Amino acid sequence: MWDEAFPSFLIGLREGLEAGLIVSILVATLVRAGQKGRLPQVWTGVAAAVALSLSFGAVLTFTAANLSGHAQEAFGGVLSLIAVGFVTAMVFWMRRSARTLSADLKEKVQASLTMGAGALVFTSFLAVAREGLETSLFLWTNARTAGESTGPLIGAAVGLLLSVGLCWGLYRRALKMNLTKFFTITGAGLIVVAAGVLGYGLRDLQESGLVGGGSTYAFDLSGHLDASSWYATLVQGTLNLTVTMTVLQVVGYIAYLSIVMTLFVEGVRGGKAAPAAAPAAAKPSEAAKPEAVKPVGAGRPRWVLPTAVIAVPVVVAGAVIAVSDGKQDGSATVAVSEKECGKGFGSPQPGQQVFQMHNTGDKVSEVYLVNPGSGAVYGEIEGLAPGTTRALTATIGSGDYAWRCVPTGGTSVTSATVHVTGGAEVKAVKPVSEDDLKAPLDSYKDYVNKGLATLMTQTQKIQADVRAGDLATAKADWLTAHLQYASLGAAYGTFADLDKKIDGRPDGYADKEQDPGFTGFLRLEYGLWHGRSAADLTPVADELAQNVAKLVHDFPGQDFDPGDLPLRAHEILENTLQFELTGDTDMGSGTSLATTQANLAGTQELLTLLQPLLDERDPQVLVRVNAGMKRVGDLVAAARTADGWTPLDKLPADTRRQLNGATGQLLEDLSPVPALLEIRKAA
Repeated sequence: MWDEAFPSFLIGLREGLEAGLIVSILVATLVRAGQKGRLPQVWTGVAAAVALSLSFGAVLTFTAANLSGHAQEAFGGVLSLIAVGFVTAMVFWMRRSARTLSADLKEKVQASLTMGAGALVFTSFLAVAREGLETSLFLWTNARTAGESTGPLIGAAVGLLLSVGLCWGLYRRALKMNLTKFFTITGAGLIVVAAGVLGYGLRDLQESGLVGGGSTYAFDLSGHLDASSWYATLVQGTLNLTVTMTVLQVVGYIAYLSIVMTLFVEGVRGGKAAPAAAPAAAKPSEAAKPEAVKPVGAGRPRWVLPTAVIAVPVVVAGAVIAVSDGKQDGSATVAVSEKECGKGFGSPQPGQQVFQMHNTGDKVSEVYLVNPGSGAVYGEIEGLAPGTTRALTATIGSGDYAWRCVPTGGTSVTSATVHVTGGAEVKAVKPVSEDDLKAPLDSYKDYVNKGLATLMTQTQKIQADVRAGDLATAKADWLTAHLQYASLGAAYGTFADLDKKIDGRPDGYADKEQDPGFTGFLRLEYGLWHGRSAADLTPVADELAQNVAKLVHDFPGQDFDPGDLPLRAHEILENTLQFELTGDTDMGSGTSLATTQANLAGTQELLTLLQPLLDERDPQVLVRVNAGMKRVGDLVAAARTADGWTPLDKLPADTRRQLNGATGQLLEDLSPVPALLEIRKAA
């Protein structure tokens, strides 16, 4: 955690001190001018800037959470590049402005005093908001890199608190500090950190598909280095360098660090030389003493310091790796093959262990650390290629342990059992096989088949309504049929192209709602609630009825992967939060909440079928999920009145926030379901 905290600590300390110095100068100027009564105006501007910065961070988080996986990668990658640009500009700006900052601000304050309260508030707001927005963006990129770790937030908090203390000491003149040297040292540190953020951002863009070269690696040390080792974690947390990097990442990292660090160092040297040059003109006789004005480092070639900054971490990391032999302390190498499994597995000590799994065979294998009696899984690696080594981290407690290797196309092999005593009981996952999911899948197929038969009757009724010109009845029948379709959410993955034709959104079409390719329920909804004639809507209703009839015919013969069932339990409501609860799928009927209720019903049907398997593995999961389902269901049901469903945009703001929050929490409660019911070959 602390390795991930350092970059955020550095940005929090530097930006906090920068903003704090600005506020201190503003306050000191007012106090010395006898204008203490104007201090609340300064604090108002500061508070507004802080609120803006926090809001900016919240907007970034909310925006990313509501994007698809590839879109999140693209969003994060672009913002990482922007963050690098901001930090680079900030480092160079402070290097140039540090010496004149106080005088410039005093001049602005004096001007603001003659212009009224608004000018002073605006001056303090602008002075702090820039640092606040830069800090929010950079911390967001760091937090995203760290995943669920709280390290970046803790590091930033410590840095900001320390900067407040330093600013107070400087203001009270209880502390002396060479600010020019401070900003120079931290500036160099931030350039190194920014180079890592640049590399991480480029990788995000490659994974999103916006930039190519995602599979062209400069190096891949995963087979030789333990990515979870303390030194790899330290390097990744502080510098964003990983054991596997693409050519683009490496080129971007080295190019940025070489160019920017060279310019920064040259600028620092120039700044040191300038003050010493003035006396030379006053006393020509001193011209023969160049050593008196020679800037620090002027005798060295320009490339020496930047090269050292780049090379030293590489040399140190190489030395550490050489000493540690590329493995985490205490890790054991365990052989994996189609003939033997677990060779090298001794009697592990209780606690967290790292095992280096080395495939000595000629087939790709799945590897599991299991309880040989119950088959419960303590750790696993999927797709271990021949000749490669990957680390498997598992917590060992009291009980029996064995390795189970499942080569592709071969028979599973289980090692000898090792008994461990003295540790606490460790929770394991009971594996699920395709046979375990067969009964729930068959039951769900029956549910879908019956639902589709009902849906076909309902869409034929809409077709008849529209052909008869009875659009008022068509609206009522449309809602009934659309909710029926929404309740079949777990089967969407098997409907193939028909799902887009039956319930697709206008996103991606050139003419949006007017595009000929936009068909189905939402196209019909748009026409019914936007005054289109029966003649205009008849082809739409006919096509909808035809596509539903085709789906009824095709579904029994379509493949339904058993492993999709646990995934759909989470994905149905994930789509609900992304589309229904944002109003994205509302084409005019105002029935997004009715669709949400139908999605809840479809999820509940699926969970009922999966309940026996879930109760065997973690009974508390459904306890939490059922409580969350009721909470969301009650909020949705309250939006239905005698006159119909309340449109989403007519809900009170507090109710809408509660609904979004409850749905988000329900998704968190549902998130263990796919992992618990994942099909494992260890079963």
